[in-house]
Amino acid sequence: MTALRSHIDVASEGFRRNAEDFEVNREVIARARAAALAGGTEKAHRKHAARGKLTARQRVARLLDPGTPLLEVGQLAAHDVYDEPVPSAALVTGVGIVAGRPFMVFANDATVKGGTYFPLGVRKHLRGQKIARENGLGCIYLVDSGGVFLPLQEDLFPDEDHLGRIFRNIAEMSAEGLPQLAGVLGSCTAGGAYIPAMCDETVMVRGTGTVFLGGPQLVRAATGEVVDAETLGGADLHTRVTGVADHLAETDDHALQILRDLAARSSRPPLSPPARTPRPPKYDPAELPGVVSAGLKEHIPAREILARLLDESEFTEYRARFGPTIVCGTGHVGGYPVGVLINDGVLFSESAQKAANFIEVCAQRDIPLLFLHNINGFMVGAEYEAGGITKHGAKLVNAVSCAKVPKFSLVIGGSYGAGNFAMCGRSMGSQLMAMWPSARSTVVGAEQTAKVMTLIRGDQLAKEGRELTPEEEAEIREPILASYERQAQPLYYAARLWVDAVVDPVETRDWLALCLAMAADAPKRETRFGVFRM
Repeated sequence: MTALRSHIDVASEGFRRNAEDFEVNREVIARARAAALAGGTEKAHRKHAARGKLTARQRVARLLDPGTPLLEVGQLAAHDVYDEPVPSAALVTGVGIVAGRPFMVFANDATVKGGTYFPLGVRKHLRGQKIARENGLGCIYLVDSGGVFLPLQEDLFPDEDHLGRIFRNIAEMSAEGLPQLAGVLGSCTAGGAYIPAMCDETVMVRGTGTVFLGGPQLVRAATGEVVDAETLGGADLHTRVTGVADHLAETDDHALQILRDLAARSSRPPLSPPARTPRPPKYDPAELPGVVSAGLKEHIPAREILARLLDESEFTEYRARFGPTIVCGTGHVGGYPVGVLINDGVLFSESAQKAANFIEVCAQRDIPLLFLHNINGFMVGAEYEAGGITKHGAKLVNAVSCAKVPKFSLVIGGSYGAGNFAMCGRSMGSQLMAMWPSARSTVVGAEQTAKVMTLIRGDQLAKEGRELTPEEEAEIREPILASYERQAQPLYYAARLWVDAVVDPVETRDWLALCLAMAADAPKRETRFGVFRM
């Protein structure tokens, strides 16, 4: 391996300006993260605590092995999406270590709308199950939910990837030998009752845990029968009479300990250690905000980024002199091997071919892939179209799509249009995807979109014998620029679960190491590529 060298002057004016501009983006994410971590209102928290219940995040923290982190998925989901706050989509989800084994954990947050499922809550739950399945992880469900949020039922119930898919996934993952464990720590109503009922083993807490298809109010409305929640579906009934639950717990902590014991008996082996001893980079990751250009039109030096992300800043580059606008090579993060692709300019035919070949090599050698996006797209123009850039770009998209090694994506700058697809954007099947707070992504850049729309309008007016005035041009441009800037933001993406997280550059190595650790023992899948157009 070759040791990367930094040529950045950390005392320069440009470095300082970049770091200052980055701080503005960082503060936006920090405010949103604080709201997500807080959960529901103070009143909701007081009511929750009065029932002797831990919060969702407290439950997750006590379930995990002491001192181990949570690789959280969708922390910023639903931020400013609905008419009222729904922090983290009322669901805490992530990969953590339980009894030495990695599990995907789901915890309903009953301080947020009673833990009910909003559309984004269902999507987040399904996303977590997808990650678990791809990586061969068992699932632990900490249930405390009033079921679906009924006013939005049309976006929750009828379709293929709505609420029912959660139950189908539980059944299929259980059939595949992936443990499905549930702790009923509060209400579990209506369709949500199938989560504990379908799991391999279920724990219920006496006095607070309830499971029923129809709650007391629905039973009264439907049949006229008056019955309290404990009699209708409490822990005593379901552990002694119905067998819906297998284990009786006296408190949240007792239930979590039982779940830890069950996890310890899982057939999944403990987490494998990294291939080699983790070592820090030779250059401080805290310098990354100063390396990232203040304006996305400016160049972000690829090797400067790698020098602050890879173990010991060591990198074995692949075809360094060919297709130089994409940098490919292997290194380690947290001791885990990884194949890296990072943009260093626009994609040309040569860079697309080089990247596709590199993906083939990594797939053959079972090396996970990391895509670091900073891409406007493929080069356009008559010369490049005549040179077959569409065909060569399709090779790269083919390779990205079909490679069955674990794939992770991180947008560090811009990620636009076909360049996003080529760099393993969301639609290309990355196991996890994140953005830096300063990153941006849309189908086309805002300036280009505004220019295209003004040219189209100008051509239309030319046919009528007149020109587009500056005022008319501004009327077209300004709404487009404002809309694109809002929709390109990482927070906008994370709120809609188009990415799994917004990661600070300083925390990126930790995030990547957790991703690679999660995938280290994932089931091996054979890669078979589609037809490459030669």
